[in-house]
Amino acid sequence: MSSRETILARVRSALADIPFAETPDAVPVPRDYARTRTGPDLIELLRDRLVDYRATVHLDTPVAELARARGRLMVPPGTPDEWLSGVDVVRDDPPLSPAELDRLDGVLTGCAVAIAETGTIVLDGGEAQGRRALTLVPDHHLCVVRRDQVVRTVPEALERLDPTRPLTWISGPSATSDIELNRVEGVHGPRTLEVAII
Repeated sequence: MSSRETILARVRSALADIPFAETPDAVPVPRDYARTRTGPDLIELLRDRLVDYRATVHLDTPVAELARARGRLMVPPGTPDEWLSGVDVVRDDPPLSPAELDRLDGVLTGCAVAIAETGTIVLDGGEAQGRRALTLVPDHHLCVVRRDQVVRTVPEALERLDPTRPLTWISGPSATSDIELNRVEGVHGPRTLEVAII
């Protein structure tokens, strides 16, 4: 028996007397909460939330123009060619080490979905997003959000996401505060988040 199987067997044993959804005597879980709402324009709401989180937001600016201004950028496989016109790019093939990623000026990625109400961008490692380290190591992240990827609420976003994929939820630049509430940016990821909504 592997370590994983041993741990799962212990968890199953500890939970043996607790009813779950697949058993007839399960405790009902209400699922009648609002999945969507009406309200302000989605794009404006997302822009406002992102700005509140200290992200820089561009509406309908050509991605290549923004990328050229950032210097040497890492781009994941599947990045559209129109985003890269005249851009100094580094490909993650073979995969770059953390030290190599840290020496770049930034990373350019797409996203899986963006949530307007929370100002959150979700990456799932899919097309034009690459592996998780690409967006956590470089100090600058330029993320492209297509308008059709913007939803209003978290439940709407969850319906679009595959829970088996590695999900990274981004709400502004990486930041933390110490006990005296001094904000420090760039501790767990990019110090600068720039979002291009196209």
